[in-house]
Amino acid sequence: MKKILATVFVCAMTAAFAFAGGQAEGTSESLETMNPMTVRLAHVVNEQDGFHVAAEKFKELVESRTDGKITINIFPNAQLGDERTLLESMQLGTVDMGVITNGPVSGFLPEIAVFELPFLFATPEEAYQILDGPIGQELLRELETVNLKGLAYAERGFRNLTNSVRPVESPSDMRGLRIRVMENPVYVDTFQALGANTVPMAWTETLTALQQRTIDGQENPINVIYSFRLYEPQQYLSLTRHTYSPALIVMGLGLWNRMPADVQQILTESAQEAAEYERQWNADMAAEQLEALKANGMQVIENPDVAAFQNQIQSVYARYGAEFGEYLDRIQAELR
Repeated sequence: MKKILATVFVCAMTAAFAFAGGQAEGTSESLETMNPMTVRLAHVVNEQDGFHVAAEKFKELVESRTDGKITINIFPNAQLGDERTLLESMQLGTVDMGVITNGPVSGFLPEIAVFELPFLFATPEEAYQILDGPIGQELLRELETVNLKGLAYAERGFRNLTNSVRPVESPSDMRGLRIRVMENPVYVDTFQALGANTVPMAWTETLTALQQRTIDGQENPINVIYSFRLYEPQQYLSLTRHTYSPALIVMGLGLWNRMPADVQQILTESAQEAAEYERQWNADMAAEQLEALKANGMQVIENPDVAAFQNQIQSVYARYGAEFGEYLDRIQAELR
């Protein structure tokens, strides 16, 4: 009973904050008249990761453009909790901001998981076209319905498969592999369709599971595989590029609505610039990091049978086509 009451209380508080937050679009103050403030920005990865690059660039831009009125304190390495915890804390105002992988965000706004559909984007440019255009910006605004404010899309990037059992060149090689996936039904269904045994798990638990061999593999972009030294517990890397994963620079809506309008503009513009900076950093680093993975003993399958993977996941589109209907149709129409 206590658990039920606690859940009801949290839901009620979230709804109340969302209602209160929705009443204002910036305060009547301005940057010139506002009191100095400190904003806590959290993420779950280490200081070598692209998320930290985006966070540092955002900090630099905001502190400069507000003449030090806003100080950004960055908390990496899941110091303030895993990604779901960070989002819940933003809703309740106990954490201010975060750089968060799109997958966990879809637990709060299910339709944003449309971006996670396998092989939806063929190139980064296609992804940026959609994310920075009307469709992506519409979904950022929809986050306000769950008491969050989406500012911009950074990226986790195109995801690839690693494992410690065998080379994976086609879906048949995945049968029986225990693969960690994000706690997101699209990822679970995708890897089940490919024949893997999926293990939904927070990233904060994954490294230990890989080291202890309670799971066989995981999927992430090159920069994550490199920055977390996954070449140590994982011998095989397949460049499947099966999903493009955005990341969001996001903050609590309550805090956003307490900001003056001119400060809101600074935050939005700085977030977009930080996101684009991180995207370029990822592109610049990818080739160098891939060579470093090889040098550290990873066997890289550079040309897996992508067509076979695409054929194998048609059931995922059949299942989610109706759920994501309007957004999926619009994305596919724009990319034709």
